[in-house]
Amino acid sequence: MHFSGVVFDFNGTLFWDTGLHNRAWDIFLTRHGLFLSDEDKFRWMHGKNNSDLLRSLFSNTLTEDQISDYIMEKESLYQELCLETDMQLAPGLTGFLNFLKNNNIPFTIATASGKENLDFYFQYLPLTEWFEYDKVVYNNGKIKGKPDPQIYELAMEIIGKKPEEVIVFEDAVAGLQAAKNARAGKIIAVNSNNDDYSGWKDCQIIKSFDEVDRTQFKH
Repeated sequence: MHFSGVVFDFNGTLFWDTGLHNRAWDIFLTRHGLFLSDEDKFRWMHGKNNSDLLRSLFSNTLTEDQISDYIMEKESLYQELCLETDMQLAPGLTGFLNFLKNNNIPFTIATASGKENLDFYFQYLPLTEWFEYDKVVYNNGKIKGKPDPQIYELAMEIIGKKPEEVIVFEDAVAGLQAAKNARAGKIIAVNSNNDDYSGWKDCQIIKSFDEVDRTQFKH
């Protein structure tokens, strides 16, 4: 089977920031008298959009204004932590993106991140070398959160490919399920945080984009 399009998740996939998100959530949760282990975060939180998470955390009693305030509180913490690090794209990614670009294989990003973080990434990471901002599918408040397939279905439409023609790269359980629900031709799990993917034996698991077999692409 050959593939002719690619859709990437972003957090924990192209930018290995899971530990930073976990730390930001820990600070936020502590402030509000809550606690989740990192395993809880991997199984339940990662890959989902903030609005859905906050409604679950606070028993669905939040107003829209409260949700907006909490999102900005948590993401401000996260961005501060990011800026304390040497922000880098995932291992092997630039070479793989150059391969896709040079061979005219369409690709884009489908992320649960909101605009506040998407703008931050385009400011501090060299994304414009490969990605068009206007073609990124992100949490705009209207798209259903992962594991719903909508975000991947929209991304596949943007790159003009049928699901069976597309490889999806993901790291989160909710995202892997979303890609499966979208009937992606192949799903590759990016293990950026030494997480447990034992429940996803049908997915290839990589720790560097150098591990991706480039002969499987039709160009």
